[in-house]
Amino acid sequence: MLHFPGFEPLDAARHRERYRRSVEKTATLWGFRAEVAGLESEGGGSRFAVRTSGEGWQTVTRLHVFDHDDIVARLNGRPLVKRLACGFLAAFRVVVEGAGFGYFRHAWRFGLFFAVPFVVVLLALVASLALSSYPLWLGLALWQIPLAVIAAYLLFCRVFIRWSDTYHVLHLFSDWEMAVAVARGDDASVNAWLDACAVAARNALEEEADEYLITSHSMGSSAAVHVIGMLLEREPELFAGKRVVFATLGGAVLQCALLRSARCLRARVGTIARARDIAWLDVQCLTDAVNFYRARVVALCGHEDAPQARIVFIRLKAMLTSERYRKVKRDLLRVHRQYVLDADRKTNFDFSLMTAGPLPASSFFGFAAGQSPESALEALKAPN
Repeated sequence: MLHFPGFEPLDAARHRERYRRSVEKTATLWGFRAEVAGLESEGGGSRFAVRTSGEGWQTVTRLHVFDHDDIVARLNGRPLVKRLACGFLAAFRVVVEGAGFGYFRHAWRFGLFFAVPFVVVLLALVASLALSSYPLWLGLALWQIPLAVIAAYLLFCRVFIRWSDTYHVLHLFSDWEMAVAVARGDDASVNAWLDACAVAARNALEEEADEYLITSHSMGSSAAVHVIGMLLEREPELFAGKRVVFATLGGAVLQCALLRSARCLRARVGTIARARDIAWLDVQCLTDAVNFYRARVVALCGHEDAPQARIVFIRLKAMLTSERYRKVKRDLLRVHRQYVLDADRKTNFDFSLMTAGPLPASSFFGFAAGQSPESALEALKAPN
């Protein structure tokens, strides 16, 4: 398994720990045993093994993590003024390149997800500037101007910024910088990371396995498309004879691909869609505002004639207990993470079951909404 996480401040070790917690809960839910080994680092990549077993079966999964925590940390670690300026520049590029209109056209909630953080910060800046100049527009003494400037600074930096951290506003500014860089292909550090991922992925695909599962979440889907596309361009027969499933979870490929400059990314979407040995599974959720619900990604990237990704819909209400659902449903980013987290109930999709369980990932194409893989698991208990 090759996993491309979303834009989160988590390194491979923390992704492994989150996966461990999830797969152990999934094992309890579905009635099997799970053991997650320690993290290994080699050749610039990180991986860990997951061993699961139940009545009549056992599975070993080698899970390679292609995190970009270094890039996230670099973007989030810059001075406030630079983060704001670069974030607004990224938003300007998204709009100028037509993607902003495309978001509202194909997934209006995603359009709001894009626009709202920038609008909120812009309003806060305008309010702070108005406060800093109140002595002028109220006709007060000029000696009050320094006090007004200090008050404006405290309002924006000490009050607004701290409040906005609760909603990860500046983190989203960095997310859009990353999205533009992935789309345009003009950031040296991002390109170097993608090249390194391609090398590590090539090595992982040389390992013996019954099935090769490539999963991606959110922003990681665009990165995965670049990496898989690069490998297919360099070695068209690399996947020949292998059972390969590409699963995009809450995939935000269109976040990058709708920018006019993302020609290379859109071309690679077509390359993957036309690859005979790769089956593409696109997992979407109505409750998640940060995905392109019901969007046909391949077609919207200009490849109407290519085989389309198979869309599988999930329902958070069906996956979670009522109490857990109430806690998370108003947190957009938490809802968006649910694709890669454990569920409370058995449904047609379970990330840990798909990635570490005994069922081929390709079997999840056949589980219709409202059905469960439970019968397939029961069949494994039958004597051979």
